[in-house]
Amino acid sequence: MRVNFTVNGRKHEADDVWEGESLLYVLRERMGLPGSKNACEQGECGSCTVRLDGVPVCSCLVAAGQVEGREVITVEGLADYAKQREDRGCGDQNHGDQDHGDQSHGGRTNDTPGTSVQRAQQWQARPPAQGTDSQTGEGGALSPIQQAFIDAGAVQCGFCTPGLLVAADEMLERTPSPTDADIREALSGNLCRCTGYEKILDAVRLAAARQEEAV
Repeated sequence: MRVNFTVNGRKHEADDVWEGESLLYVLRERMGLPGSKNACEQGECGSCTVRLDGVPVCSCLVAAGQVEGREVITVEGLADYAKQREDRGCGDQNHGDQDHGDQSHGGRTNDTPGTSVQRAQQWQARPPAQGTDSQTGEGGALSPIQQAFIDAGAVQCGFCTPGLLVAADEMLERTPSPTDADIREALSGNLCRCTGYEKILDAVRLAAARQEEAV
């Protein structure tokens, strides 16, 4: 079968896809996007986490046919996605969200924290910024969470890092001022075999603090 979907803001076609083939396999083997890692293939480790219509999923558990016509963000497109979110947040803060009546920063209502599933599913990626390679993410600035991982020394072997970055980025969008319990819960599905997780927690705390300062 042929699957048409958007990856990191760019339209793609994947041909000769077996209907039971995983999204992870298509991303890595058919589209040359190796950022999402193939580890347990059972949805237990989180190394293959991507965002599907804005919602984090284990791509090893998503059949390729399920992404027809949908939006996928991988770690390669995380920086550009964060930049677009920042631009949308400024627009919401200055003008409000005319479509949904959201009044707070980032399009969230004052009564309901976080990003609703409905809003996440309505998100549409724009093409990557000029000079940014949507295949590798190279050529552009890092996202806040990526920079925080570097600054806090949270990257060890790097195998789990893409999934952690995607999960942490979504959590910070949904919960701008997270407690340690919020961070631990958000990352509970992501396993790291190198560390005691403290540097990873430090990185998310750092990104959250910088996010608050920027608002």
